[in-house]
Amino acid sequence: MTDTHLPPDLADAVSRASAHAPFLDHLLTREAALVAGLERALADPRAAAAAIADELGEGARLRIERRRLALIVALGDLSGRFDLTRVTHLLSDFADDALDRAIRAAILERTPDAEPRGFAAIALGKQGSRELNYSSDIDPILIFDPETLPCRPREDVQEAAVRIGRRVVELLQTRDEHGYVLRVDLRLRPSPEVTPIVLPVEAAISYYESQALPWERAAFIRARACAGDLGLGGYFLDAIRPFVWRRALDFGTIREIRDISRRIRDHYSQAQAFGPGYDLKRGRGGIREVEFFAQIHQLIHGGREPALRAPATRDALAALAEAGRISADEAHDLTAAYVQLRTIEHRLQMVDDRQTHELPESLASLDNVARLHGLEDGGALTALLKPYVTRVGTIYDSLAGEEEQRLPSEAAPLEAQLAAAGFERPDGATRIVQGWRAGTYPALRTPAAREALESVLPGLIQAFSRAPDTVHAITRFDAMLSRLPSAINFFRLLEAQPGMAQLLGQILSLAPTLAEQLGRRAELLDGLIDATALEPVPDIETLAAGMRGWEPGSDYQYQLEFVRRFVNEKRFALGAQIVAGASDPLEVSAGYARVAEAAIGTLAAATVEEFARNHGAVPESELVILALGRMGGQALTHASDLDLVYLFTGDYAAESDGAKPLGAVMYYNRLGQRVTAALSVPTPAGPLYEVDTRLRPSGAQGPLVVSLEGFEKYQREDAWTWEHMALTRARPVYGSPQARAKVQAIIDEVLGGARPARDIPAEAAKMRADMAGHKPPQGPLDAKLLPGGLVDLEFAVHVTQLVHRAGFEPRLGPAIDELAGQGLLPPSMRAAHDFLTRLLVTMRLVAPDAQEPRAPTQALIARALRLESWDEVVAQLEQTRQEVRHCWAAVSGAA
Repeated sequence: MTDTHLPPDLADAVSRASAHAPFLDHLLTREAALVAGLERALADPRAAAAAIADELGEGARLRIERRRLALIVALGDLSGRFDLTRVTHLLSDFADDALDRAIRAAILERTPDAEPRGFAAIALGKQGSRELNYSSDIDPILIFDPETLPCRPREDVQEAAVRIGRRVVELLQTRDEHGYVLRVDLRLRPSPEVTPIVLPVEAAISYYESQALPWERAAFIRARACAGDLGLGGYFLDAIRPFVWRRALDFGTIREIRDISRRIRDHYSQAQAFGPGYDLKRGRGGIREVEFFAQIHQLIHGGREPALRAPATRDALAALAEAGRISADEAHDLTAAYVQLRTIEHRLQMVDDRQTHELPESLASLDNVARLHGLEDGGALTALLKPYVTRVGTIYDSLAGEEEQRLPSEAAPLEAQLAAAGFERPDGATRIVQGWRAGTYPALRTPAAREALESVLPGLIQAFSRAPDTVHAITRFDAMLSRLPSAINFFRLLEAQPGMAQLLGQILSLAPTLAEQLGRRAELLDGLIDATALEPVPDIETLAAGMRGWEPGSDYQYQLEFVRRFVNEKRFALGAQIVAGASDPLEVSAGYARVAEAAIGTLAAATVEEFARNHGAVPESELVILALGRMGGQALTHASDLDLVYLFTGDYAAESDGAKPLGAVMYYNRLGQRVTAALSVPTPAGPLYEVDTRLRPSGAQGPLVVSLEGFEKYQREDAWTWEHMALTRARPVYGSPQARAKVQAIIDEVLGGARPARDIPAEAAKMRADMAGHKPPQGPLDAKLLPGGLVDLEFAVHVTQLVHRAGFEPRLGPAIDELAGQGLLPPSMRAAHDFLTRLLVTMRLVAPDAQEPRAPTQALIARALRLESWDEVVAQLEQTRQEVRHCWAAVSGAA
């Protein structure tokens, strides 16, 4: 059939549909009037499809609408006027509307006067992502609320829900002279062999929270409340979101999704070879592998990165590429393949309105599909598809990995293999591995855990054999396993990320501080799968935004847990950067400080909000937090505590306006205690920071929080020299910009001279001598407390700043530059500062006892300090200490 009144592109589409698709040819005859106004219909397909007699019942109307829409969509597609997105959105939106109308009709048939509510459909699969294909069925989960679903008098509400569900399916699936609406498959509901077709919402939630299978997580990536009571559907999806999107990565799920793909390949082996009979959906390199590729990466990263939770496949690929989780080339090639494969899939289904995905085996039938698409013959069609299929298969195969290898099970061949691999003590390593296999640790008692161990053992042993210290690597890993309550997910992480085992070996060999933390919380490794984990941490606001990533409505305790997990992962990753040689310890030190400042701001804000629920706020007043010491100077180590001073602005005699009002002084002192607890009290996610508030006015004897006026008066009139030395690194880190500016102005005035006249060098020299007596160096490599170490350098800088009223910059390095530029300190002090800081930051991780470490650790330290050998490290330390001692002696006036 052709229509000479149609534009050439539409006339060609009609001609191909008539010649090569019996289903469409039938519709062209039956809907001749629609074809005559085809351009108008293409402008608004839904309206054109719905332009039918009002007197028909809902079932008949839906069937006719579906028939008319099928014709409009097919001609829009064949003519090139509708792209794949337009096609799938039209089909999906109709399915939503049809399902919604069927639910409403089913409820009103039984209870005509009731409001149709309490019954919802959750779209899964391609309907959920608005990607329905031309002849697709739909896979909803039907849920109901027993409290609100209308039912007849004395009727059991579960029975009413099931009857409504059956009627919905009947309205959509029944065929008559007008065709049908949609095929409905309800088998994706929980335990379909034993559960009713419609589930109570709370029972469904309980299932997904406690019993769901791993593959169901992937199914819910594309879940959407699509019909019926959307509020009920939204409540259900909100409740199960933690099941779908987990911060702690479940690599068992990833493995299962890969296994599903392998099983599909095996089951459809006859349709794997590309050519006639090839399955566009399930075949190797087909549509499902594009979808699985995206979903696996979403499951890995989506728990931490909400931007990756896009339901639609092409949107997901774009988001993954934007976030750097897959390459831009992979995203481009998979997207192009997806469009081409889906388009030809639609051609297959247009022929007879069958939900088929296989290219015809008959060459004549294959030619027919090709010509419907506008190609010459079947050979042209397979030539078109082959490059896409090949590329998808190659990309997806990169996920599958190699065939599993296993270590020998007997002790003698195992020991021989460990010796050949390079283990220093293969006999001891063999005993450790055999102990794991015996399942003596709680984490290894189940068969599933031991099977997961066997899968990852070859990679682990290879990584540990390459570690700088094979003995420490395997013994510390053994100690870690002994403390884990469960290890399956940990093993799956190592299996899925082979490079992680190599870094783990380095950490266990060289960084006892990190190894000990990992032994308590193996989930810290999760943070290292992020591609940016070994790069400098971002700015404070970006970090704070990540720390505020909890779900809306989360309670205060959950917020504390969330921040602790986030911070501990970032701190662990920063330490790993030094072990891996990925970052300068100076940049890592600044990164520690940025993470801490973001945590202070985030937790202080959450605590202020929580405190105000009971006590309100003090009018025209606010909390300000001042950082001093290494935190003020933005140069922390892995082990640094936080030196903080709490202040408040406004009238100290005021009162808060809450249900339980407090005077300002008591209000802020209680609030300060809460903030300290928020920053320091351990929770199940671990500890956060030690907080030291002894630098506040009057020290430990003074109130925890003081007014801004009290702080100013104390600093101007009563503060000791050591307190003004501490003030040189003071920096407001929490409070409004106006409040911070007020505090900074006071600090600037005091440092600029608004303070008592004192013999600063003499008092500082006495203080340093007292400190040396009470707090001697820990060991021969204590870069902080050794004579000529960082403390001496800090004293020299602070005394010079206060005496000359110059170089006031909280960061010690720039302060030294400014003082050296004015001729007040030797220029060599900047290099001394950088060397000693790098040494301190590195030693806190790899040799916290400040004793001389073993050779592998010496090599790491030398690399971190940008020196060639350990001998150079020792010589440089001695030379630097001499220079700093001379500088401090000159500044303090000591002999």
